Amino acid sequence: MTCPRLPWLTTIPDHGPMAFDVDQLLRLWTDPLPDGDAAEEAFRTLYTDPVRVNGALLTAADMVARARALQLVFDSPERKVLEVLDGGGKVAVAFQLRGRQIGPLNTAAGVLAPTGRELVIRVIDILTINDGLISEIHMVADELGALVAIDAVALVHSGAGSGPITPG
Repeated sequence: MTCPRLPWLTTIPDHGPMAFDVDQLLRLWTDPLPDGDAAEEAFRTLYTDPVRVNGALLTAADMVARARALQLVFDSPERKVLEVLDGGGKVAVAFQLRGRQIGPLNTAAGVLAPTGRELVIRVIDILTINDGLISEIHMVADELGALVAIDAVALVHSGAGSGPITPG
């Protein structure tokens, strides 16, 4: 949705005007991408090519590959913007991705095979904006919270006791 007085700004409900379309950004990651070069061009409408992600330089082709992998994880993914903070050249976006997990999910703990269960992943992206494009991303996903919620991970107790785990 655009701001009536400033049509180049996008308004996120309850978040005010933004210099780019947050919903369009999230759709790149959840909605099917066009075939061929059109997918890379779709990323170039919002991101520089290359873009720095958590310190690594990724090309538009790399971003497309990551998005296609994510799109295989969920059946009918839902996305929900939780909070947006705009600091001019820096924007923080907190959001949720939710859906039934039907494909493998790459996590820091390894690959989670399809579970068929409802999976909710909370994500915070801190975006650096230059000339209207995202040039750098610091991204953190609460993978552990998502894995614990579906009983995919649990604390392992060492020793004979079954009491609470305490720092050693």
